[in-house]
Amino acid sequence: MYFDELPLSDDVLDALWDMHFDECTPVQEKTIPVILEGHDVISCAQTGTGKTAAYILPLLTNLAYDDHDPSKLNAIIMAPTRELAQQIDQQMEGFGFYVPFSSVAVYGGNDGSAWGNQTAGITKGADIVIATPGRLLSLMNIYNPDFSGVKYFILDEADRMLDMGFYDDIMTIYRRLPADCQKIMFSATMPADIRKMAKAIMTNPVEVQIAISRPPETIHQMAVDLFEGQKTPMIMQLLSKNKPLKKVIVFVGKKQRVKDLAYALRQKGIDARAMHSDLEQKERDEVMLDFRNGKVDVLVATDIVARGIDVDDIPLVINYDVPRDAEDYVHRIGRTARAENSGAAVTLVSVEDRKYFRKIESLIKKHIERLPLPPELGEAPGQEELKEEKKRRKPFRRYYKRKTNTKQ
Repeated sequence: MYFDELPLSDDVLDALWDMHFDECTPVQEKTIPVILEGHDVISCAQTGTGKTAAYILPLLTNLAYDDHDPSKLNAIIMAPTRELAQQIDQQMEGFGFYVPFSSVAVYGGNDGSAWGNQTAGITKGADIVIATPGRLLSLMNIYNPDFSGVKYFILDEADRMLDMGFYDDIMTIYRRLPADCQKIMFSATMPADIRKMAKAIMTNPVEVQIAISRPPETIHQMAVDLFEGQKTPMIMQLLSKNKPLKKVIVFVGKKQRVKDLAYALRQKGIDARAMHSDLEQKERDEVMLDFRNGKVDVLVATDIVARGIDVDDIPLVINYDVPRDAEDYVHRIGRTARAENSGAAVTLVSVEDRKYFRKIESLIKKHIERLPLPPELGEAPGQEELKEEKKRRKPFRRYYKRKTNTKQ
């Protein structure tokens, strides 16, 4: 379907034309008409499917056509991280280039002038507020802004917000909104907590499910079986074989390990920077800007950059740790092979990681190619380690089997 087949406003269509956006993605095709009709919506679609446009375009159209108070705040968009809030704000500027609506991005880690701009947007009635939950709640507690004109409440990456512990914050914000505002929720996954939230805040929501897609064939997926202590030397080997280095992302499970690995790489003369939640916003912005511009060769990061960051020309993604959620693997390696480019993804699989890696292969329905461990790094895990792993799992299997037989 093409955008001009949808009942979007002429100003929005003009912006899409200027941006050379012609054809809808599946999530846009299925979600935009439902939002335009005024239904509460819960949409499940992974990152990279065009979900931001799926709610911005109908939001701008509805604001153009509906009856609302221009002196009040009309829409709130919630995002889990400052990076995603910034990205949504940038897309809002593009899609809303010809529309007469104002927006403000509200997130922490800024200087005094940014706080002043955010406060003015909240208290003087910007049409659209794009906010992280913690920052918006802080402003609410200090300035008690008027939310009586809010007609649209949108949650982007709702599953990530719940993972980060924002459920109570979101519910506190929701209770300040008019009961009849339209609620729209986007999530990459659909765990029980998401359904619980949807039931708590939505009225007869329309559910749009876009199945999680397998990674494209343009990503060469590989894995290396090794011991935990061999991971850092293996990273050094991989990076030494991919020279000249350019825009490599290494995903690590915990922020302290991010710091340690980035330091170890710099000690070996590799231009690596760390990206994690302990950094101030200014520092994070500088790291991402330098990475986009090619001034940083290797970005060592937690999952904070696995979603919602658009950098098109990343040739290699390395998973230092196997993600515990199989769908996070798809989000991580989806940072490469974008915009019709090809790319590679290498995952380091320790003995402890194997059960999680099997879930990934089951999800994507593919056996991922195994690379040999370089001989100079020592022996790879062998049959004895596999037996030990099986022994650790055996009591749980017996218990499960006994429990299942009892039910029968």
